[in-house]
Amino acid sequence: MPNIVEEFNEYRAKMNDKILADNNKIIKRIFNLDTNAYQAGALDVKTKELLGLVASAVLRCDDCIRYHLENSYKAGLSKEEVVEALSIATLVGGTIVIPHLRRAYEYWDALEQQG
Repeated sequence: MPNIVEEFNEYRAKMNDKILADNNKIIKRIFNLDTNAYQAGALDVKTKELLGLVASAVLRCDDCIRYHLENSYKAGLSKEEVVEALSIATLVGGTIVIPHLRRAYEYWDALEQQG
């Protein structure tokens, strides 16, 4: 059975390296801004990851959902906290978010299995 967490992270790392190798100043700054935006500040990392997760689900970006699910898992958020955030995303985004919700559950399960 394929390891969806490992496959996602390998592909993401490979393509990020390729993108950043082009040395485009704007792209590098966007990547840097994204990284720094999720550091602790007035809001803690867990809160920022949940905000990123909700926005990603409403925008229907599966890569972004996976990214924030993994960071939420690493930050120590519980499944209950993540599911509650995803429920708000589904409420705000509507039923079109449900396919992304399914994949989010699948990815969270894979994160838990990976340990």
